[in-house]
Amino acid sequence: MLKTAFAERYVHPLPENHRFPMEKYDLLYRQLLYEGTLESSNIFIPDSIAEEWILKVHDKSYLDKLINLELTSKEQRKTGFILSKDLVQRELIIMEGTRLCSQFALEFGVALNIAGGTHHAFRNRGEGFCLLNDFAISAHWLMNEVRLDKILIIDLDVHQGNGTASIFQNDNRVFTFSMHGANNYPLYKEKSNVDVGLEDAIGDNEYLYLLSKNLDEILTQFTPQFIFYQCGVDILDSDKLGRLNVSIQGCKERDKIVFNAAKSLGVPVVCAMGGGYSPDIKVIVEAHANTFRLAQNIFI
Repeated sequence: MLKTAFAERYVHPLPENHRFPMEKYDLLYRQLLYEGTLESSNIFIPDSIAEEWILKVHDKSYLDKLINLELTSKEQRKTGFILSKDLVQRELIIMEGTRLCSQFALEFGVALNIAGGTHHAFRNRGEGFCLLNDFAISAHWLMNEVRLDKILIIDLDVHQGNGTASIFQNDNRVFTFSMHGANNYPLYKEKSNVDVGLEDAIGDNEYLYLLSKNLDEILTQFTPQFIFYQCGVDILDSDKLGRLNVSIQGCKERDKIVFNAAKSLGVPVVCAMGGGYSPDIKVIVEAHANTFRLAQNIFI
């Protein structure tokens, strides 16, 4: 059974200036139910994550400042958010969504968080619309509770997973792979185990070739027990921040490559939707919906 975390309807509305691209989550949820890709039995509603799991990754001093709304104006600008109780609560729910997805993926092979992919969050700070790092927190849950010691994080958002790379830079239990725009945010890139910097305007053929080549090479040297997949759709040619030239079909083929690799290895995979900033929100929803459709087709 495909399991999907959804929380957006269950937190207070965000301030007006933060609703886009947040509104994509509710629209995606509605589309997936409408077309029959998901049924109500596929959806679970997470609560807030336990603090103990956050503290496996993030500094207590940072978490306390976050929860008590004590980030400075400069620190808030770095995150891109105006801090509020609702915003922090939303983040805690998203963290638990990805952690629970990890449990479900162990049982069913795949699970998807309709939000998540907060890869710009470092141990001691937030950046780029990310306050806490859901993949890092869930990886630590797997390492502590399930005793896994070979976790692969595949980050195909157009922006490098700098926070994730920094968190795991000295932890050989987690292999980080980021394929991202070389000239895009963040200006300073952290060092993943494998980084593939893409030049502006790269199209489907070269993108998919580089993904297949690098993923095949990674899987010859690192045999994962679990995969996290950050599948942002800001690689699209329509994305106002992405600078790449990947079509919706190319984006779908990207997801298929990752899912087929996980399926062939018999390795559970958790997906988080990540970024997507095309001016036409229908394009964003369709690209994300393709990920869910593929998950159903390949794993079920």
